[in-house]
Amino acid sequence: MAEAVILFAVRKIGVALGNEATSQAVSYFRKFVTQLTELQGSMGRIRRELRLMHEFLCRMDVRNRNNQTYEIWVEEGRVLVHGIEDIVDEYLHLIGQKLDTGWSTYLKKGIKGPNVVVSLNRIASLVKEAEVNLVHLFQAKDRWVLLPSDSNDNSSYIVERSQHLAATSCSISDEDLVGIDDYRRDLEKWLEDDEPAHLVIALLGMGGLGKTALAANIYRRAKEKFECHAWVSISQTYSRQGVLRNLIGKLFKDIEDVPTDIATMDITSLEEKLHLFLVEKKYLIVLDDVWSTEAFTDLSNALVHNGTGSRLVITTRDSEVAGLASKNYVVELKTLPSDKAMELFCKKAFRSDTDDKCLAKLNDISVEIVSKCKGLPLAIVSVGSLLFVREKTTEEWKRINDQLSWEIINNPRLDHVRNVLLLSFIYLPSYLKSCFLYCSLFPEDYPLKRKELVRLWWQKGSLWKRVKAH
Repeated sequence: MAEAVILFAVRKIGVALGNEATSQAVSYFRKFVTQLTELQGSMGRIRRELRLMHEFLCRMDVRNRNNQTYEIWVEEGRVLVHGIEDIVDEYLHLIGQKLDTGWSTYLKKGIKGPNVVVSLNRIASLVKEAEVNLVHLFQAKDRWVLLPSDSNDNSSYIVERSQHLAATSCSISDEDLVGIDDYRRDLEKWLEDDEPAHLVIALLGMGGLGKTALAANIYRRAKEKFECHAWVSISQTYSRQGVLRNLIGKLFKDIEDVPTDIATMDITSLEEKLHLFLVEKKYLIVLDDVWSTEAFTDLSNALVHNGTGSRLVITTRDSEVAGLASKNYVVELKTLPSDKAMELFCKKAFRSDTDDKCLAKLNDISVEIVSKCKGLPLAIVSVGSLLFVREKTTEEWKRINDQLSWEIINNPRLDHVRNVLLLSFIYLPSYLKSCFLYCSLFPEDYPLKRKELVRLWWQKGSLWKRVKAH
């Protein structure tokens, strides 16, 4: 994310050259206006160069990701920009300007003394050196970095297709769940039958097979048939108290007020509260992504195993965890066969009105791309969605196929799903990468409100002016 580093440096230089900072600097160095003017002039030129560099990196074709010379050049640029940022920090500190983590700034007392002028001269020298190094960096790019000559800018096309994709994918329809009819039939039967015993149902399978998607589909269909229901995600580093509070909040919300003191309850109090609430109720609880038998046991023991027909559904990658389910109540998901994998891919990669000629032209490369997904629905959906917003040409799809091959070979620590997800991230526009990464600051499955998130993006400058234009 060299683009983000450069953008932050541009913003910081903007603060250093802003009216408040300039007024403060002039008041401190009124006897050294010439040196100050030269320093600010160098900063302004560096800022302009960095803005151009940022735009260049944003527009670079993703094929250069596996260009080692280009990667070295970008890394050298990143190191240089970090150095420039340090110099600007020193200058802001010198004149008494402090930058916080948001957009606002405030003044504090500057540092006065006999060494101030010496510091100013030193900073001016460092800025001039950084300016020269930046020029050399651009000259090195022209000498050594070979850019693709046929890289057409299709950003407007991508934006248009992305908007269409967003408009049609607000929810996952039943038709998007391919090859799961038998699984769904068993799960529906187990949830809806009249068996009064408390049952634990497990969905077992490796990451990317669609366990969560299938469980969510069944949960939406069946939850209204139970007196209360809750869906809770369990991370690898889950907090037992946090999960119990989450469960109580979701189970109570449709029946009675959530206890006001829930945030201060210890584990014993939380378990007692949960027991009292569930003791005579028919409930449906889904624990998504249970990683260990210890986690399952901790949470299962906190629930009431009554005879009202309650159901506890878990999704897991661990066969030992699945082994704790009720006997014969385990669904083990398998990878999709080639025909189902291609069916799912075509649903995600092509519009419904795509003509047969286009489908035939891209059939061979489509088969090759789908084969790299190893029958994993999440990988197929991700790469299909990526290709949906790309030009429907053999050259463009071959480029992405080559990039996917490169990622798989050069990232052996990642499985096929993660490599496909990484490729989808790489192809995001720069400003959307920043927005996406910002979301990672929140806990897993944290309920984000759209308007609140957009306001946070604007505050942090992630959206910049680009999203407004779209």
